[in-house]
Amino acid sequence: MMAPERAIEFSVQDGGIGIAAPELDKIFDAFYQVDGSSTREYGGAGLGLSIAKSLVTAHHGQIRVQSEVGVGTTFFVTLPETQPDAI
Repeated sequence: MMAPERAIEFSVQDGGIGIAAPELDKIFDAFYQVDGSSTREYGGAGLGLSIAKSLVTAHHGQIRVQSEVGVGTTFFVTLPETQPDAI
């Protein structure tokens, strides 16, 4: 049995519009936007979360999200304390 890996976790929370549950599986896809309409209220290219996930994954970490429409969203980033090949 291996000892659990030590990690650091931080979260970023907002009190914004939230994200509907069916959209949560797609939000880390490049160029995906929850509201893809031409009249959407919030801008962006749909790359920020994809880039964030790539950076976290490159450091052997994980990113996850919890959200409720009308309440807000929290992103959790967990990074290992040491790189696997540094041991």
